[in-house]
Amino acid sequence: MQLFLMRHGEASYQADSDKERILTDLGVEQAKVMAVWLSKTITQFDLVLVSPYVRAQQTWKNIVDSNITAKKVCTLTELTPSSEPSQSSTAIEAYAEHYKADTVLVVAHMPLLGYLVNEFIPSEEPPLFATAGITILNLLAEGRVIESQNSPETVSRER
Repeated sequence: MQLFLMRHGEASYQADSDKERILTDLGVEQAKVMAVWLSKTITQFDLVLVSPYVRAQQTWKNIVDSNITAKKVCTLTELTPSSEPSQSSTAIEAYAEHYKADTVLVVAHMPLLGYLVNEFIPSEEPPLFATAGITILNLLAEGRVIESQNSPETVSRER
C-alpha cells in the first residue's frame, strides 16, 4: 500500500473550538499548491480518510477541486489531533483492507501524523509536518519505507 499522510493547511485560531478552526487564505493556497503537485503523481486514490475537523475537510475539498478523486472517502474520528496513534493506524489499515485500497490519502493533524509515521515504520522517529505537508510511505510486505516528504515550499521550488 502507498500511504499519503497529509497535514491540513494553515488554520486560523479564531474559532469557538479547535474542531471549528478554518483555513486561512494562506492555508487554502498551501492546499492548492500540494493538490497541483499531487496531481502530477496520482489522479485518483482508492481511499481517502479525513479528520472530521473543519480545516482537514477544507483541505480535502481543495484537493478535490484540483480534479483528484477517490473511489471511497470516509471521515474518521480516529484522525483528530489528540487521537491515539495505535488506534488510528489500526483504523487506517482496517479501512484499507476492507476497501482493498492500494493508494490511501489521510488528511489529519500534528502531532498525530508524526506518530503515525512511527507506528507504520517503527525505526523512524516521528517527523514534523509543514502545514499542507505530505509524507508518502510505501508499506509493501517486503519493507516499509518513507518514499518522500514534501511541503508547499519544497514543491514550489521544484517548478
